[in-house]
Amino acid sequence: MRSTSNPAFRNLPTGSAGYGSYGPNVGFNQPQGMPGYGMPSGYGAQQAPATERPMTVDDVVIKTGMSLGVALITGVLAAIWAQSQADANALGPVLGLMLGGMIVGLVLSLIMIFRQKPSGPMTLLYSAAEGVFLGAITGLFEMLYPGIALQAILGTAGVFIGMLVVYKTGAVKVTPKLTKWVMGALAGVVILMLANLVLGLFGVNMGLRDGGALAIIFSLVVIGVAAFCLLLDFDAADQMIRAGMPAKWAWFAAFGLMTTLVWLYLEILRLLSYLQND
Repeated sequence: MRSTSNPAFRNLPTGSAGYGSYGPNVGFNQPQGMPGYGMPSGYGAQQAPATERPMTVDDVVIKTGMSLGVALITGVLAAIWAQSQADANALGPVLGLMLGGMIVGLVLSLIMIFRQKPSGPMTLLYSAAEGVFLGAITGLFEMLYPGIALQAILGTAGVFIGMLVVYKTGAVKVTPKLTKWVMGALAGVVILMLANLVLGLFGVNMGLRDGGALAIIFSLVVIGVAAFCLLLDFDAADQMIRAGMPAKWAWFAAFGLMTTLVWLYLEILRLLSYLQND
């Protein structure tokens, strides 16, 4: 399997080449009815046994949809509650809820990444925690910039659908060279974010998060990197499908996609706030 920028898809079980017991699978980028691809290196040890069917595109779509649905429900509830607390000038509980959701989501994500085992309950719990985290933040942003929540949701959905179309049509192919470029860009973005955070503690402003022109440009770059990370996520899920991995692994694919979508939504929300400040 090619490398990926998403830690959720790294170091998955590997094994010998071959097809799952149900025969070749059809991935995101392979039309129904076409001959199957040869097994990419990896995943052989996790092929679906005779008693368990291999995962399909529908499995990934359904599990991802369920995860997004849970995040949306908890996010809306958290946003409504955050706004009610903000109206009462009680920001302490809102910040506590935000911090709690972030910590729970982080802990669950680390457990899933290091365990490298699919889990429906943990994926849904992660989605619920991230929904609370994002909802609390969104509620506060909505108080300052009415309408920004819907714009951020539509923007995230637009990028997701757009990149899925780009991947499915083959307009941009995920090659080892592209993967290395994306991972390099991601590393650069993370280093700049950390540098900005550390220097900010000492009163040094790099201008990356102050809402100015440089901050807008940097945010656009981050959104672009996140969008290309989605391509790598689609490709990772596609390879899992082609490898004939058990259907339960669709939960792991959904988790990987959720981590990128959370990051993408936060950055789009941030960019919209910058634009409304101008």
